This record gives sequence, C-alpha cells and structure tokens, in this order.
Amino acid sequence: MNVSTTVQVAGVKQTINALKQIDPELQKQFKADAKQIAQPAIDAGKRAYTEVPLSGMSRNWKSHKRTPPQNIKGFNVQRAQAGVQMKFDTRRNAVGVILVIQKDQAAAIFETAGRANANTLSNNLEPVRPGRTRLIGPAVYRARRSIEREMQQMINGVSSMIARRM
Repeated sequence: MNVSTTVQVAGVKQTINALKQIDPELQKQFKADAKQIAQPAIDAGKRAYTEVPLSGMSRNWKSHKRTPPQNIKGFNVQRAQAGVQMKFDTRRNAVGVILVIQKDQAAAIFETAGRANANTLSNNLEPVRPGRTRLIGPAVYRARRSIEREMQQMINGVSSMIARRM
C-alpha cells in the first residue's frame, strides 16, 4: 500500500517523455535535478513523522481482509521516515508527475485510515477527508510553491533546449 501526494507543473510529462526520445542521458540528468528540487518536500514529509500515533500501533498486526491474512509490521518512526520517497509517473493517465509517496505499510495505513469509511482506528485518530492524508500531504503542500517555481524554470530551460535540437 502506497500513499502519494502530487505536485503538478504543466508540460512536465511531455518534457520528460521528449527527453527520453532525444537523449536518455539528458532525461536521467533531468530526473536527478528534479529530485534535488523536490528534496525539501521529501524532507518535510520525513519530518512530519515524530512519534507513534497510538501506542498500540507499534505492535505487529494481521490484516484479515486478505486471504490468507497478511502480517503487517507495527508503526515505527524510523521506517515511516525512510518510507517517504519520490517517484516519477509519466504515464498518459497519471494524476501527477512527481509523487511523494509513503512506502511503509503501517505509515500508509495511518495516513489513510478512515478516508472512505469510519472504523475504530480512524475514530481514535484525527479525522481525515476523502482524498487527503494526515501528515505527508500537508507537509508536502507547504513546500509545494517553491518546488513548482523551480521546476517550472528547469522545464522552460529544457523545453527551449529541446526546441533548438529539433
């Protein structure tokens, strides 16, 4: 289970896909630069995890919604921080291009518990609206403006370079 928050800048998908066709090494460099620009959002997401939300969440548990039941490791602050990562998604139907995701299963469950239906876990945590997350979304949103501005500048530079090569 992954939780993600998106940052959208117009033209990013097209720029990344055009770079792949023109020069794969240039695309790799673009992605490395974009990851550097998005690092403040990733760091903000990591800093959001400071403690175990509920004391019982630190214990392992089983998900009985799957057959066979799945073992889930308990919530651990270090694993939650390490689980905050960035991913590129340039598919045609993708919602965003740069995704800040939570790879740790227990932290992802904490982030999304109760979005669709109220349950015991969500009743004991702060409420969360549908389509939102508890910690990672607000942390990334606060860092979003500067990221979008820097990313737009980089995309404009790369787009003009692509236009010159064609």
